[in-house]
Amino acid sequence: MPVASWNGHEIARSDDTVVVEGNHYFPADSVDPALLEDSATHSSCPWKGVASYKTLVVDGKRNVDAVWYYPEPKSAAAEIKDRYGFWKGIVVA
Repeated sequence: MPVASWNGHEIARSDDTVVVEGNHYFPADSVDPALLEDSATHSSCPWKGVASYKTLVVDGKRNVDAVWYYPEPKSAAAEIKDRYGFWKGIVVA
């Protein structure tokens, strides 16, 4: 079962991840919302759409924009709606 962790703290665990371009997208409900802060950052992917970001906060440490998601993905990426991807040192194993 894939587990996402950062600095030894488990962020998400699910046997229902979707892998796209090598990234595991975890169901949003597998992540404790208390660990996430909203961010104003956005980026664009030609086939997935506009990504939004969240900052991860664990034990007072912030990992800015380390979590991304597509609130309204394009139809080609519909399977990642309501799912989070991770980067910036978050390990998925």
